[in-house]
Amino acid sequence: MASCQVQGCKLELPSELADSALCVHHYLLWLDGNCAAMRRETASGTTAERHDQIAAFIREHGERLSHVATSGYRLSDDMKSRVLSEFLSLMNLRENLDRSTARAAKARPAP
Repeated sequence: MASCQVQGCKLELPSELADSALCVHHYLLWLDGNCAAMRRETASGTTAERHDQIAAFIREHGERLSHVATSGYRLSDDMKSRVLSEFLSLMNLRENLDRSTARAAKARPAP
């Protein structure tokens, strides 16, 4: 099994995260940072193309996270809590994205 690519980290990678080259801990940190950045981005509105990219990000990483959580890879109770927290971050990002789309639709003048 491979080790995490983060300098100084010796934790093993679950097979579900092999392509990211991050251990569960560092993957969750990376995911949290990206969700926070995208939530800020959606606050000011997004293009249709960017909306689709963010929606795809949510689907991809929600699925990946569910595979990590249910794969049988041993997670501490603290890590399980962090996984659940990241699901919440993805759900909040989705809600922000939907609100941003609704605001943009209201701002468009009626034909």
